[in-house]
Amino acid sequence: MSKKNNTAGILAGLLAGAAAGVILGMLYAPEEGKETRKKIKDKANDLKDQAKSKYGEVSEKVKDQYGNISSTFKETANNVAHTVKDGYDKYKDQIVSKTADVVKNVESELNDLKS
Repeated sequence: MSKKNNTAGILAGLLAGAAAGVILGMLYAPEEGKETRKKIKDKANDLKDQAKSKYGEVSEKVKDQYGNISSTFKETANNVAHTVKDGYDKYKDQIVSKTADVVKNVESELNDLKS
């Protein structure tokens, strides 16, 4: 997950740097203030749209990854549960069988002692 956070930070830094560069370039260009403000506003809107688009892309990728991880986790949890249940059933049957043998042996020994 840190890789995605790092990518988002880099993306935000690039967008902020691009915005700052465009604004500085426009402020130092020899044009009227009204025209410069209009260009800054237009460029800011363009950058905002680009940021929204990138956010949507990254958001979809994160959702897909979450879905994949969630599915894998559920599958693994089910496999573990089945393995534990199978082991429990196997050992339960062995214990019941051994217990029945011990009971028979004890009954036999008691019958031998009575005779």
